[in-house]
Amino acid sequence: MADAHAKHHDYHLVNPSPWPAIGGAAAFILAVGAVNWMHGGNWAVMAVGFALVFYTMIMWWRDVINEAHSGDHTPVVSIHLRYGMIMFIASEVMFFVAWFWAFFDASLFSNEAIQSSRVALTGGEWPPVGTKIFDPWHLPLVNTLILLTSGTTVTWAHHALLNNDRQGLKWGLIATVLLGALFTCVQAWEYGHAQFAFSREGEGNIYGSTFFMATGFHGFHVLIGTIFLLVCLFRAMKGHFTPKQHFGFEAAAWYWHFVDVVWLFLFACIYVWASAGVQIAHE
Repeated sequence: MADAHAKHHDYHLVNPSPWPAIGGAAAFILAVGAVNWMHGGNWAVMAVGFALVFYTMIMWWRDVINEAHSGDHTPVVSIHLRYGMIMFIASEVMFFVAWFWAFFDASLFSNEAIQSSRVALTGGEWPPVGTKIFDPWHLPLVNTLILLTSGTTVTWAHHALLNNDRQGLKWGLIATVLLGALFTCVQAWEYGHAQFAFSREGEGNIYGSTFFMATGFHGFHVLIGTIFLLVCLFRAMKGHFTPKQHFGFEAAAWYWHFVDVVWLFLFACIYVWASAGVQIAHE
């Protein structure tokens, strides 16, 4: 009887799981609750949906971790997990391409963009007249240095893991998580002192819209990446990763490097480019 159920192939056939159905229902509850709350309703339904989504994520990831420990993640399965992560990051690249496209469309064709946003200006300037943008060489530069440093610490943690240096792995992850949290705090401070808004009363603000959408979504990705690495830290403390099997940590490191690269483009385009536009307009 045992031989009848023995696995004679490299692929993992997933056991029946309730989490796809529960997760779909939870996402539906969250969406309906969010729409209701945004239209002045109670936030309780949205909170229930969020709690169910969060619970589903924890339990589903727990099952995947257990599969890895039970030997289901064979070399063939691990390769396909990597393919999946690569495709996910590629989809995220295209997500940010949309925001860069919006920004450059507005900046290079500012007359049309500003007129379409119904700002009462004669002619088009970028950023729009009266927009007090951030100096890229203050807080934005600080955040750039923070993220670049975090990229080196997560690489340190990865190399420590490959050399079976458990302490180096832990301290590298601790440093990266703290730097990620510091980036979020600096960005929150920056947003709190912004002298332009997402939109103005009764009119559009194309610069504010593109700025907050692009940098805000990046900040959200930093928050997700920080949580991702924090989970890896907890797992590392429990001895889950080995030099030969550590895809969970590898995926988190790939994601973090992607976040770093996106920020470099954001810093160069949305901060430095806009600042150069202001200087040229003043000249």
